Amino acid sequence: MKKLFFAIAILIVALSSNAQEYKPFKVDLALGYAVPGGKGAKGGVLFAIEPKYAVMDKLVVGLRMEAAVVARGYAGTNVEEDMSVDVKASGSYLATADYFYTGNHKFRAFSGVGTGIFSIAAASVSTGSETVAAGSGSKFGGLVRSGIEAGHFRFAVEYNLVPKTKLVTEDNTTIESKNGYIGFKIGATIGGGKK
Repeated sequence: MKKLFFAIAILIVALSSNAQEYKPFKVDLALGYAVPGGKGAKGGVLFAIEPKYAVMDKLVVGLRMEAAVVARGYAGTNVEEDMSVDVKASGSYLATADYFYTGNHKFRAFSGVGTGIFSIAAASVSTGSETVAAGSGSKFGGLVRSGIEAGHFRFAVEYNLVPKTKLVTEDNTTIESKNGYIGFKIGATIGGGKK
């Protein structure tokens, strides 16, 4: 997976370096902090790479590939207070679109949306007396985000909308593992803008 991300990034950088006046191709690289919701949730690190193409000066489409390492939260009926969820990495592959409010490439605010597949890692929930495994799988979800770009610096806040995973323990306790999270990202943009 890392080799694929690296190959795509090199290809896009190479293509964007050959543009004449305006570089429609760019790649966003970001690190950040992911904050999941629910009881027992623990935040963690995230990494994202997003090749993009400027359809017009204010509209950019892309493909966000992200990995987030978090302990998902839980909710449900008869949920015990001493439950714990282990930390796992999850990935996502989303088609995105960002709208920039100005044409000024030195400083501009944006808002965006995305939709695609979230790959949920297997996790286990300990209820004190037993451990229930939540299997891995894929969920269709989306994101909404806002942020700023200042030159090649980028800051964004994203809310990843991912459906919950349901588990039933041996004593018929229903536990829902919350898969959505908020991401706070800081990163750099390679390419794009005027030559």
